[in-house]
Amino acid sequence: MATAQLQTYIYKGKGKDGKAVKGEVSGNNPALIKAQLRKQGIIAQSVRKKPKPLFASKKPIKPADIAVFTRQMATMMKAGVPLVQSFEIVEEGADNPTLKELITSLHDDVSAGNSFASALKKHPKYFDDLFCSLVDAGEQAGALDTLLDRIATYKEKTEALKAKIKKALTYPAAVVVVAIIVTGILLVKVVPVFANTFQGFGADLPGFTLLVLSFSDFAQKWWLVILGALVAAGYLFREARMRSKKFSDSIDRMTLKLPAVGDIVNNAVVARYARTLSTTFSAGVPLVEALQSVAGAAGNSVYRDAIHKVRDDVTTGLTIHSSLKASGLFPVMLMQLTAIGEESGTLDEMMAKAADHYEEAVDNAVDNLTALLEPLIMSVLGVLVGGLLIAMYMPIFQLGSVI
Repeated sequence: MATAQLQTYIYKGKGKDGKAVKGEVSGNNPALIKAQLRKQGIIAQSVRKKPKPLFASKKPIKPADIAVFTRQMATMMKAGVPLVQSFEIVEEGADNPTLKELITSLHDDVSAGNSFASALKKHPKYFDDLFCSLVDAGEQAGALDTLLDRIATYKEKTEALKAKIKKALTYPAAVVVVAIIVTGILLVKVVPVFANTFQGFGADLPGFTLLVLSFSDFAQKWWLVILGALVAAGYLFREARMRSKKFSDSIDRMTLKLPAVGDIVNNAVVARYARTLSTTFSAGVPLVEALQSVAGAAGNSVYRDAIHKVRDDVTTGLTIHSSLKASGLFPVMLMQLTAIGEESGTLDEMMAKAADHYEEAVDNAVDNLTALLEPLIMSVLGVLVGGLLIAMYMPIFQLGSVI
């Protein structure tokens, strides 16, 4: 059975013979440890937690870990395993110590008589309002296993969508970074070797070579400043996005308009909108509350504000599809499926179909973008590195033609 996470304590005191003793012991709190030591004939004078190593760090819990945890809990409960016992089984199989601690905490809260949803709400870092609301709906309806299955599916598809977008953005960024590093090494380490050789030629160097040599000289003198400026720019950009809503909103708007990447982000946000609305509405969450959850999961401020407007319109009696149309932001197919769903009472099913469609669109767009960028990036790298090499060998070729 799962128990509360034990801590390691350091104690000092006197033994049965009156001599000073000290040591380490595991326990839940100092009072229990003192009682435990008294049974051993030790009078503890001080009990304190053992300090953690200076550079110790816990293994983080990733969203993918939460998706796996949810799927495992859903599988256990669908098999008829009680909730508390499901915690114990899943906890035993967890490889991540931090995740194991989280599951232990949930187990202890539920064992103490709290609801699963209230236990989850104590860990907002890992379980958002949407997750907690769906679990709460499942508990109240007596269908927790079904809701956990839906949440697991939602989490899995959401993480898969994030992975696709990450793939689309990471590959070109990584190649650009490699190109900058390679160019920097050539300018700082390789070009100076050629420059020393050129000094003995006694002839005018080609203009292209002189240009590269000037770049090399600049890079050698200022590389540390350039590196520091790049790091500072990245840090300031991140801080500005976190602290300034206006700046963050501007970046979100600009991202939606970027060639190729903008289409991927638009489709991804629409897919997330449809998937979230389908999951929440099918769970019996009221429409207005469901739209609030959808807005929170949008991942883009432009769409988040638009969905908030849709929510407000729905509270005044407007249909969802008419509000979506008025926003001018959402694709026609989504609006048509929404209209069909509202008229036929199958909104959750229509949104699930829309989510499948736009997730597939993202997948195809990412593959197409990668196929387009690969030759383009290789060409740029070839021109960049090849240009530097040509610039270095031009004086040698020129000298050979004179001889």
